[in-house]
Amino acid sequence: MSDSDPSHPVIPRPVLDSVLAPLDDTRLADLVALYEDLHRHPELGFEETRTAAEAARRLTAYGYDVTTGIGVTGVTGVLRNGPGPVVLLRADMDALPVTEHSGLAYASRTPGRMHACGHDVHVTCLLGAAELLAAARDRWSGTLVVLFQPAEEVGNGARAMLDDGLYSKGLVPVPDVVLAQHVAPFGAGLIAYCPGACMAAADSLEITFHGTGGHGSRPETTVDPILMAASFVQRVQSVVAREVAPREQAVVSVGSFHAGDSANVIPDRAVVRLSVRSFDETVRTRVLAAVDRIARAEATASGADRAPETKILDSFPVTVNDTPTLRQVNAQFTQLFGEQRLFAYDPAAGSEDAGLLATAAEAPLYYWWLGGWDPDEFRTAFAAGRLAQDIPSNHSPHFVPVVRPTLTMGVQALTAAALNRLAAPAR
Repeated sequence: MSDSDPSHPVIPRPVLDSVLAPLDDTRLADLVALYEDLHRHPELGFEETRTAAEAARRLTAYGYDVTTGIGVTGVTGVLRNGPGPVVLLRADMDALPVTEHSGLAYASRTPGRMHACGHDVHVTCLLGAAELLAAARDRWSGTLVVLFQPAEEVGNGARAMLDDGLYSKGLVPVPDVVLAQHVAPFGAGLIAYCPGACMAAADSLEITFHGTGGHGSRPETTVDPILMAASFVQRVQSVVAREVAPREQAVVSVGSFHAGDSANVIPDRAVVRLSVRSFDETVRTRVLAAVDRIARAEATASGADRAPETKILDSFPVTVNDTPTLRQVNAQFTQLFGEQRLFAYDPAAGSEDAGLLATAAEAPLYYWWLGGWDPDEFRTAFAAGRLAQDIPSNHSPHFVPVVRPTLTMGVQALTAAALNRLAAPAR
């Protein structure tokens, strides 16, 4: 497969440098202040009113046509700049129900809430790129859509925006390509990429096992849902071990088990929550069916009068990168950052819903990872074989990316990727 496409050539370096030139110390100081403010004030999914308002305010000042309240709190900005492709840049806005332990001066001021996945970085970088691209309209032609999405962490935000008429009601033009990035716990100044299926499908389930409660001294008069559910927890681990081929990938993890309130009372129900991850739709279907089969079998084996009830808590599709788009944008990244700054990574078991925005538009997606950790700390941990112990991962109460060069490179990457996919201006 060719690494180049005549319709999307690498933007000449002088042109790219001129577009990026306004990203000076003054603008970077403004972006750092924005990032720290967002980090101090994290908002959960569908509650991102403060973040959305700031995004809308800035986009309006940059000259975008702004729409708010899409999918509850989603924001879009559209910049029409002559004929050419429609390019959509996406950032997610929501935080997590995590208590921050970073000790930073700009740590979260909201107990039990934290930007522990770096979505504050994403919002800041996209606003920085939106300003640069708006100021450089003489350097490109086409339509730019910048989209600030709610509720990625619960898997409902992209779907909510689509269901609210994002494309079907013409709130934004249907994109020809969707581009997004995510900050990650490797050295700042690096970009990681993965062709094809790059992030897993995820299904979170809640299974309620029904028994017959009674006195702890007379278990023979009960159908014990704790024993039933505990047997399920052990048995369900056999799905990956015995029903998924080694060449396939899947994860089944039980993260929550609740039953009873007293040491001397056998309850009448037990509730188990688990997560299923997969990279292939056939494997996904097979694993989910096996989970259901085992739950029902354990209830039958226990003599339960009622079958267990399964509730889907959230569901993410497989995130699939379009390989030609990845190669063409990476050629632009290589020109800008140097080949040594890019590296390939294996598919990640984490999940994303950005792909829904591309699938609904029948457009290609390129989703890359942006390094966010202190480079020296990362190199030291890597050399010692202690990455897992010394570098906090996304969702950790200690995960706070280093501000520079993370923000600088994040703005540059989004800007360069967008320019690569937009058309050259008419001469």
